Amino acid sequence: MTSNPRVVVIGAGLAGVTLARRLGELGTPALVVGDEEHRPYNRVLLAEVLAGRYGPEVTALPAPAGLLRGRVAGIDRAGRTVRCADGSVIAYDTLVLATGSNAVLPPLRGLYTPDHGRPDHARPDRELPEGVHAFRTMDDCLGLSKAVRPGVRAVVIGGGLLGVSAARALAVRGAQVVLAQQSERLMERQLDPAASALVRRHLEGLGVEVHTECRVRDVRSVGGAVRSVELADGYALGADLVVLACGVRPRVGLAREAGLDVGKGVVVDDELRTSDPHIRAIGDCAQHADRVYGLAAPALEQAGVLAALLAGDGTARYTGTRALTRLTLTGLTGLTGPEGPLRGPDTPFDLAAFGETDPRPGDDVVQLADATRGTYRKVVVRDDRLVGGVLVGELGTVGALARAWEGAEPLPSDGGPLLHLLTHDGGAR
Repeated sequence: MTSNPRVVVIGAGLAGVTLARRLGELGTPALVVGDEEHRPYNRVLLAEVLAGRYGPEVTALPAPAGLLRGRVAGIDRAGRTVRCADGSVIAYDTLVLATGSNAVLPPLRGLYTPDHGRPDHARPDRELPEGVHAFRTMDDCLGLSKAVRPGVRAVVIGGGLLGVSAARALAVRGAQVVLAQQSERLMERQLDPAASALVRRHLEGLGVEVHTECRVRDVRSVGGAVRSVELADGYALGADLVVLACGVRPRVGLAREAGLDVGKGVVVDDELRTSDPHIRAIGDCAQHADRVYGLAAPALEQAGVLAALLAGDGTARYTGTRALTRLTLTGLTGLTGPEGPLRGPDTPFDLAAFGETDPRPGDDVVQLADATRGTYRKVVVRDDRLVGGVLVGELGTVGALARAWEGAEPLPSDGGPLLHLLTHDGGAR
């Protein structure tokens, strides 16, 4: 297959597919090359697929008209072509890297074998031991879903957003789950201690055993299948399944091999150009203003800006995203999964966090907590501006708070309207 579209997009995730769809709406053709066998899907819903609430088909994204399945093996910048693993060559006028990110696979003893070496999602010939799974792709999700059953012993390594989602999904499927988090609290990058404690209480209510300030040093296998996880203090946790939820790392191998400027991600400017003016980058792989987001909202915003630029709008610019992290752990009572009724609460567990949730000296903090209902709201104000907040349960106020934060407008000094935002969504409901 040899083709010569004006725009070629490497990556069929949310960023790449959204860009292609918007370009199509603007009358600009694009060819998307994706290396997964599945149709494009929304990774945000994978935890619900693992929990058994949804089938994989629910995660599907609208496939772009020009979608090619295959793996790109290299980029020829001088000739403006990409070389695919099957030997075919695709020419481009503009190349867009939307390669996403890989799961971080930690350097644990026993995780890598002499035959396979260090595993990497970008290297399909390298494998994890039987029973050890990353949690990033649809294949990861389907493999885990096939392996989990009531009573299976599962250890989740990592207590961030991915780890919390995976632990909860496995618990509602009836697994005996232990979550091991190296830092002092769950989701420490997004939540303050009070909100993190509510997340922990929710997981423990589902039967998850949570260990914080806990470092894993060894994964032990027998006959090639995992049997236990050893902690730094020598304590061993029996395990039939191990889930690696240790974060993600931008996929920059193609960009680095092509000689592009790469830091934490592929470095781009406000027009999402790399160090080669004919190559752009968006989504999880892109580094803008020294920041790699790894979230859906910035990927969507970058796709929109780049679509406008490539369609001829010379004024469009990407200046950064003030991203809000939201996690909804849906109610499960009355729902049925692969093994029968799902085990879980009647009502969803919602949380949202934005900006700086830990105050600096001199900041003003407003907190409202209801231990009985399990709700918590907190905002941080600096120089009469809302700089961050965290909410757990009953998120009716999150829209008004996010708008006040995104607008960065001065708040009235009497504090009354801020309390009104915390309690009544600014009268929007």
